[in-house]
Parts: sequence; C-alpha cells; structure tokens
Amino acid sequence: MSSCKRFATESGYELKRFCTRDEPQMSARHCSRPAEGSTAEVSVIMPVHNASDWLDECLKSIFQQDFQGRMELSVYDDGSTDNSREMIESWRERLEERGVSMVMSGHNSTSPRGVGFAKNQAVCQSSGRFFCFQDADDVMRPQRVRLQHEAAVLNPTAVVGCKVCRVPEGSTERYTRWINCLTPDQLITQVYTSHGPTVIMPTWFCSRGWFQKVGPFNEGGKGVPEDLLFFFESLRCGGGVVKVDECLLVYRYHEHSATHSVLEETIWRLRVDFLQERVLSQWESFTIWNAGKQGRKLYRSLTLANQKKVTAFCDVDENKIQKGFYTYEDSKERPKPKIPVLHFKNASPPFIVCVKLDMTDGVMEENLRSLQLTEGKHYYHFN
Repeated sequence: MSSCKRFATESGYELKRFCTRDEPQMSARHCSRPAEGSTAEVSVIMPVHNASDWLDECLKSIFQQDFQGRMELSVYDDGSTDNSREMIESWRERLEERGVSMVMSGHNSTSPRGVGFAKNQAVCQSSGRFFCFQDADDVMRPQRVRLQHEAAVLNPTAVVGCKVCRVPEGSTERYTRWINCLTPDQLITQVYTSHGPTVIMPTWFCSRGWFQKVGPFNEGGKGVPEDLLFFFESLRCGGGVVKVDECLLVYRYHEHSATHSVLEETIWRLRVDFLQERVLSQWESFTIWNAGKQGRKLYRSLTLANQKKVTAFCDVDENKIQKGFYTYEDSKERPKPKIPVLHFKNASPPFIVCVKLDMTDGVMEENLRSLQLTEGKHYYHFN
C-alpha cells in the first residue's frame, strides 16, 4: 500500500499527491536505507533541467569543497533537452578523483515532472547520512559542505541554511537583505512573511533522518511551492531552523528560475492558513496593524471565527483613523461587521503586522519598537 501525504488548506486548494500506488518510481519516503558499504556522509542533491549555461561553474564548486568526509553527488535530470547530462557526465572522472562519487539518472519525457519530483528522485537514489541541496544554477563556496555539516550534526532535527551572495549584484536587494539579516529568533518568528522560508531552499542542509520524517517534497509540479510546503511541515513536526552566519552560496537570479512559476495568491493562501493554524488559534483576540489594502485583505482571508477575534485595525494614516471603522461589505452577517480603526498607540496587542518590512525608512519598525513589545509573543510580521 502506498504511503502518501496531502496538504489541504481551508480555502479548498489542495496540492497534488507525493506519490501514487501505480508509479514505477519509489517515493523518497521509502528510500530510507542505503545499501551497506555504500553510505556517503553527505549527498549533494541536485535536480537538473536545461542547466547547461551554469553547470560547469556549479560542478567546479562541488569539486572545490574542503569537506574531508565522504561526499556523493546525486543528480536527477528532469527531461532536459540541452546537453546537461553530457556536461555532468564529463565531470564524473574529476569528481571521483577528488573522492566525490556520482550517481545520475533521469527521464527523457518531453514533459518535465517538476522540481519536487526531481529532488525526491535524487534523494531516493542517494546514500548520504546528510543532504546538501544544490540548485544547478548556483555556486557553492568551498567551505559550504563542511560548515553546514558541522551545524547539522549539532542540530539533527533542523533545516540548516546560510547567508547568500546574490548575482547579479543588487538583484532582489530587499529580499537578499532579509535572508541575510534575520536573527536566530526571527528564523522562527518571521516564517509568516511574504518572502517564504526564512532559510531559502537553495541553502538547505539536513539529516537524512529528518528528511524522512518530514518529506518527501510535494510533486505537484509547476506552480507548486514545494519548498514552502516542506518548510511548514518541518515546523509542524517540531523541527528547528538554523543559519550558518556566513555567505556559503552564490545565489543566481534569472528569469527562468522555477520560483517565478508560483503564483503570489498561492503563497498568500498557504501563509494565511499556516498563520491561523499556528498563531491565531492560540489567541482570543488581536489587532491587525494596517487599515489599508493588505490589512483588509488579511481580514477578508480569515475564517469567520478568526475574523470575530479582530478587535481593531491600527494605522498612522489620519485619514483612515478619522473614518473610525472598516465595514466588511461582503460579509453575509447582518449587521455587517464594523471594525474600529485606531492609532497604533491606542491599539491593544497582540498584533499581526501587515506593513512591509524595510519599506518606510525605518518609521514602522521604530513605531513598533516604541511599544516595547516582543516579536513572537506580542506581534508577528505577516508582510
């Protein structure tokens, strides 16, 4: 019997199954025991699809790792139509001379199965006690595997990330700053923000045992945020989040990245559902910080039970405050809900803050600090 797992949301949006009973490929959940005598300490897990423009630089960076333990490169080619497989194969001898064994497989279908499927297959054929996830268009710094392995040994039930250097330089500047500047506490408290996982997927490193407990990745294909789903499930399972405080990955930005296929509304719905599950279910009442578009959208996205917990919106905009309240016109309740709009100094915590970070020259952050509240207790950032 197949052991399959689904993620369902309150919106009714259900992401596709991890596996099916009839597929010839085994689910990564069933690949828990590598053959005796063949176990690597670290398997670099690399899905590939038409990556020939970047592969030489990527593979060279794997070759240059200063990790002294046994390494393995596990590649799954998801139907590439360029010469990606040939380029990878051309590195086999050099990698093996360096002590890095290589296992590679793939399919020749004209329809890619998606990043989640490719990563699961690479995991399934691997032997490592630890997994280092590597995108074929990114570049490892020489100390990446060594330093993240050290962190993962100390934190076997955590997803371990690192700082990144973005190329081209200056691309996604705010996002990159957010990735690199999160404190250890914020790796947990800011998991509801719009950016996604607080340690980004291209930097992930974890133990095989933890992956087996949490995963495998969702195989819904294009448009499915398999990294965010896995990250949320890891937190549900009690997993930690750790970041090595060094830039260990050159993270490439380009228009063909799989990230661009995921709709913002998909991410929004998943974030709202996770916020309701993890935070709002524990609160009897709360204030939404932002009486504008984003705050109102959050309110409308909540379940009726959580809408009833909203005691007020708060803001600094005098025009919004002077109106006195927000009326939820689309509500089926009668009378329609009217939510007070207050100045933030007159509002009561806890807050869900729906103002974008790093966008007000520090004014919003200073206003929040002036209330002397604790992030993760008195407020959470949602945008």
